[in-house]
Amino acid sequence: MPTTETVMAAQSEYFEEDSVAPAAPAGALPDTAAAIVPADSIAGRALLAVIAIMTFLAALTVGAVVLVRSAAGEWQSEVAREVTIQVRPVEGRDIEAAVQKAAALAQATPGIGSVRPYTKEESAKLLEPWLGSGLALDELPVPRLIVVRVGGAPDLAALRRQLGEQVPGASLDDHRGFVDRMRAMARSAVVAGLGVLALVVAATILSVMFATHGAMASNRPIVEVLHVVGARESFIAGEFQRHFMLLGLKGGALGGGAAIALFALARLMSGWLGGTADSEMSVLFGRLAVGPEGYGAVAGLIVLIAAVTTLTSRLTVRRTLKSME
Repeated sequence: MPTTETVMAAQSEYFEEDSVAPAAPAGALPDTAAAIVPADSIAGRALLAVIAIMTFLAALTVGAVVLVRSAAGEWQSEVAREVTIQVRPVEGRDIEAAVQKAAALAQATPGIGSVRPYTKEESAKLLEPWLGSGLALDELPVPRLIVVRVGGAPDLAALRRQLGEQVPGASLDDHRGFVDRMRAMARSAVVAGLGVLALVVAATILSVMFATHGAMASNRPIVEVLHVVGARESFIAGEFQRHFMLLGLKGGALGGGAAIALFALARLMSGWLGGTADSEMSVLFGRLAVGPEGYGAVAGLIVLIAAVTTLTSRLTVRRTLKSME
């Protein structure tokens, strides 16, 4: 327990007696009183840096999740608009006639927009990334492809059945397996992003708890005196809460702002270097633009970090004050 001298010293430091001024409400400090927690300290700057780094990493994760989901959605939408008919060579049959027959069946199906058979040269060119160029593929059973653009809701089951009955060696692929894998990948990316975000929030909570305990320990005599002279717990907790809320907002704004700047730079650089059709990065992820959804998610993350910091400090202070009773 603090001594009488300590109580008198704290009272003289925080309460200015003025016979003219109206009495302050119970548990409140005058406007001229200094803050319980110093606004600028080494521990505060260290916590600010930790929050900024955590927010930056979390924002990068959120941006990556948004980018993957957007790219997966575009791929699924694009793939769903096309089906592929594959005509394999059958001994004793004219493959050119089989290709024309399969294309005619597809074109006659209601809901089909366009049909484009690949020539022999185009089919062989598709194998160049694996077999190289300049190879004689005449002796190889290279299948011929027909790209069918879907314009409505065709009966693909009926078309598949007709191809099997009338065109030997023909098969129809609606890419359903690929679309399912893309959906699974997008879900996995979201789950992984949420996991990383949960780890960041947990690390932020622990950091704020340790920082709050440290601030309480360094200012324990003042807190005890205020507690003894009748200051409400809500007032003392509010002082710490306000301090750490500002740290959370500043750190979140620094980390989130750095992530937004990085996203904007990546978008700009992709326009300079990766915007061509031959760019693999452009094919996979477009122009690396997270869009309004990504920027909105980062802004929400900044608010979340500030809220977590505020709530954690308040609960920690209240639990510490109860231990003083």
